[in-house]
Amino acid sequence: MSEQPILIAGGGIGGLAAACGLAQRGHRVLVLEKASQLGEIGAGIQLGPNAFHAFDFLGVGDEARAMAVYIDNLRLMDALTGQEITRIPLGDPFRQRMGNPYAVVHRGELHGVFLKACHENALIELRTNSAVEGYEQDDTGVEAVLEDGTRVAGQALIGADGLWSRVRSQMLGDGMPRVSGHTTYRSVIPVEDMPEDLRWNAATLWAGPKCHIVHYPLSGWKSFNLVVTYHNDAPEPVAGKPVSHDEVRKGFEHVHPRAQQIIDRGRDWKLWVLCDRDPVMQWVDGRVALLGDAAHPMLQYFAQGACMAMEDAVCLSAEFETDSPVPQRLAAFCEKRRLRTARVQLQSREIGQHVYHPEGAHAELRNAIMRAKTDEEWYATVEWLYGSTGLEAKVSTGHE
Repeated sequence: MSEQPILIAGGGIGGLAAACGLAQRGHRVLVLEKASQLGEIGAGIQLGPNAFHAFDFLGVGDEARAMAVYIDNLRLMDALTGQEITRIPLGDPFRQRMGNPYAVVHRGELHGVFLKACHENALIELRTNSAVEGYEQDDTGVEAVLEDGTRVAGQALIGADGLWSRVRSQMLGDGMPRVSGHTTYRSVIPVEDMPEDLRWNAATLWAGPKCHIVHYPLSGWKSFNLVVTYHNDAPEPVAGKPVSHDEVRKGFEHVHPRAQQIIDRGRDWKLWVLCDRDPVMQWVDGRVALLGDAAHPMLQYFAQGACMAMEDAVCLSAEFETDSPVPQRLAAFCEKRRLRTARVQLQSREIGQHVYHPEGAHAELRNAIMRAKTDEEWYATVEWLYGSTGLEAKVSTGHE
């Protein structure tokens, strides 16, 4: 093994997950994070069974299970009528079919699990105030070029630096992310502030014309995560901007009072304009590869952004168990991941438009089709997504 470390640009969930997986397989890792301290902003995220497959492979299974909230159902509600459309039970039959449970967590708590594992592994070095601006490479290694001009040498560079990745910018030169026109507002409230008749142990989505609302419990049932999304044709990216309650309410005047009260209970709302990119079939350049949102940024509608990054970390780590030259390992990683992640990117767009936001006949047809599905039919529908370990070299259709 080369004495040079594997460099990772970005200390978010994907970057730290990759560090854990690579170090477990005996590789020195240096994580280069641009911020002055390691941490995660945001609120709740959902973890499908595929996330738990990844936790186990990356060596944090027990810790991740201990901080997760295990929900009973995925519920889809009609935001206009206030009635349930369908639900997917997540009990024993689901767990047996998928191989693991479904849960929700606070993003910061999940990041903390990986951060602790990195601190405890002597092969991992975490370096803050180290923004990677680009790279140079030859046949023997790669250098990450930092914002201050410092060069850091390694055997490989993994760009896990998110939607606005500088590593991607140099590698692919594909410009700005695609602005979806969908605006999301997020809030976390104490559980006692959530309407009592809506304190469900479920990841609940209220679907309405050009809008939807999501809520679920967090942090051992101490709080509720609220996420409301409005298709308002927002023209440019925005991230984490504080907004008033009245601004949030504007996109939801047409929904049922039962759904509106969820917005009324929110506090300290912050706004994001959602962005993604079209899938690309190549995110490797010699000794440099992209991972997570740097490789395949996706809309939130499959709740799979963090899960895909962790699957990437699993697949990348497995490739570094081989004796192949580094460029071949990275090429194999990309080859195994590109179609699966492309499918999640594209279908995330589609369900945002055609499942969560339709109206009129389109919405009524959705309701009728989804209500008619049995539990077993739902399990067959989602198995391609939740049953994956991240190591497969093929794209599952869900019908094998």
